[in-house]
Amino acid sequence: MFQRFAMAAALLICAGLLPVQGVDATTHSSQATVVAQASLPPLFDTESAAQAHCPKDVVVWLNIPSGIYHYKGERWYGLTKHGAYACEKEAIRAGDRASENGQ
Repeated sequence: MFQRFAMAAALLICAGLLPVQGVDATTHSSQATVVAQASLPPLFDTESAAQAHCPKDVVVWLNIPSGIYHYKGERWYGLTKHGAYACEKEAIRAGDRASENGQ
């Protein structure tokens, strides 16, 4: 679980949403990007971009900090604060899972 929070923090740092005190932001940001990219599936800003990447797979909305994804029609699909569209099979390979309560 700690690894997932570390990845989320790295993404927030890279996006400039989480300040880092006492660290050279340019060096730390590039290192954080490498760590984050190594443990996440390919992420997309739009549903259509994700579908173009994986035309035979299901597109899901991945809540990046929690590693839980949501299907189209579920409550949080496309709505969590720190999320992106992804292909379900790639999300599973990265260690993510579907929501258990259908939300």
